Amino acid sequence: MMPRGRSHTKTGSLLKSQIPVRTWADWDDAVPGFVEIDLVGHDGGNSSGEFCFTLTVTDIATGWTINRSVPNKAQRWVFAALEHVVASLPFPVLGIDSDNGSEFINAHLLNWCIEQKITFTRSRPGKKNDGAHVEQKNWARVRELVGYYRYDTGAELARLNEIWALDAEFTNYFLPQQKLVFKQRTGAKVTKRHDIATTPHQRAVAHQDMTRRRVISMNAAFKRIKPAALSRQVLALTGQLEILAQAKKAPRSRPPVNTAWNETGWRRKSNEATS
Repeated sequence: MMPRGRSHTKTGSLLKSQIPVRTWADWDDAVPGFVEIDLVGHDGGNSSGEFCFTLTVTDIATGWTINRSVPNKAQRWVFAALEHVVASLPFPVLGIDSDNGSEFINAHLLNWCIEQKITFTRSRPGKKNDGAHVEQKNWARVRELVGYYRYDTGAELARLNEIWALDAEFTNYFLPQQKLVFKQRTGAKVTKRHDIATTPHQRAVAHQDMTRRRVISMNAAFKRIKPAALSRQVLALTGQLEILAQAKKAPRSRPPVNTAWNETGWRRKSNEATS
């Protein structure tokens, strides 16, 4: 059986007192540019040593999602990946919401957000539902593509980032998604209503706060994409990544034989009991 992932979040510093808390119920007025971020570990069930992590960035209003892998969860790599994602988004980032891990809760990221005039918030400790949008993408756009193997080499890191670059175009322009618009609990019965399934590109273009220049840029990028060829490239890269991960596995060795029962004393006792 494939090993399941585990949480790699370590509590951040005392800077948490300077970063306000945002819960799952505070996103009703979100506009494009407010994102949730999280890390997914690719340890393959073995958390020892260094291994790759994937930074997932999801826009709340549109569902626009971009991933970027790093060799480990050091602050410098995570911050560089976040800068790369921010530059790749088709609209400016207005707010960032993260968990309480030390890779996010640090002075470097806080000062950068202050300089860029970006709202920086965090979730409640131990409350994964506060980051429900990005947690869902961790499964749908990370685990379903690259699985639970251990990725810890430079070649695997390069393949991961190639996959994310292509998957971002395929996901954001061609995969529709629904958003929960109504939820009511009556005793044990829960009633939910969702809106019409729409791609992140369509949500972004239709949003009233999106400028005409950005709409034209997104539409031009959409017309250049060939979805069938893009899907084949992603599948080919995921196959190469799986081959790289499986090639590292050592061949199974036969368990050692317990020779304690072959000693004279044990054999004599066994014969006496039989007779």
